[in-house]
Amino acid sequence: MIFFFYGFTKYCKTHNQLTEMSNHITLSLQDLPEPKDLLIADYQKHIRDLFDAYHRLETESDYKRMAMVDYYTLWVHQIKTPISALYLIIESDPNERNLTIKSELFKIEQYVEMVLHYLRLESESSDLQIENLSLEKLVKSSLRKYRTLFIEKGIKLNLAPIEYSLLTDEKWFCFAFEQILSNALKYTHAGEINISLLQSPARLVIKDTGIGIQAEDLPRIFDKGFTGFNGRMDKKSTGIGLYLCKSALKKLSHQIEVTSEIGVGTTVSIHIERDPIVIE
Repeated sequence: MIFFFYGFTKYCKTHNQLTEMSNHITLSLQDLPEPKDLLIADYQKHIRDLFDAYHRLETESDYKRMAMVDYYTLWVHQIKTPISALYLIIESDPNERNLTIKSELFKIEQYVEMVLHYLRLESESSDLQIENLSLEKLVKSSLRKYRTLFIEKGIKLNLAPIEYSLLTDEKWFCFAFEQILSNALKYTHAGEINISLLQSPARLVIKDTGIGIQAEDLPRIFDKGFTGFNGRMDKKSTGIGLYLCKSALKKLSHQIEVTSEIGVGTTVSIHIERDPIVIE
């Protein structure tokens, strides 16, 4: 009986130690209990070998990812040079044909930028620079970039007064807004795009008169790689744009909502209101 209770006590103590470790998982095995017999020592050695192998694979994976990010970052910056050169060539001979070429070149430039933003968004490092910015200036700077597509497609733009100061990152907010604007232009073949500011709560609203989104596709439009019915019909959609858009807005603590009706259009709302920051 004495040996039984002694063994049971050691068993309970070891069990409690392992349970405590599982409740406070760390990246170290130094808190493993001392092995009381050869069998437990063998188990612990096996665990340590697996732990070391996992860290080797993780290190190799991180190195390969860093190399890939460095390569594509360099590629993006290098490809911008011929794109800029092509813009200069087109500007030197303005005509209707070159206007079409210019709009297609702009799309290439946006896809290149998407690659860079995708890599940065997926990485653990963050380059956010949060500051108070004018929403009107952010929106107008993005609209100027897309003016060629508005002209080429003959889409009317209605921009309501949007005087509002928001706490956000300029680059990432503009990227998210431009993804929405790009989709609105892509799927609006005639009509107009309306941009306005609504209050209570404050939200930036982008409304188009495009083909709309099917009701069964709406819950999944922000899923990575999901193209939906419109994307399958277009055959050029990647299903990445809206995923990156929502991910960027989530990073900035902004919410996004989409409503749509087939044949009527789509309305996208970006919630930009924040609770007041109290400094204690």
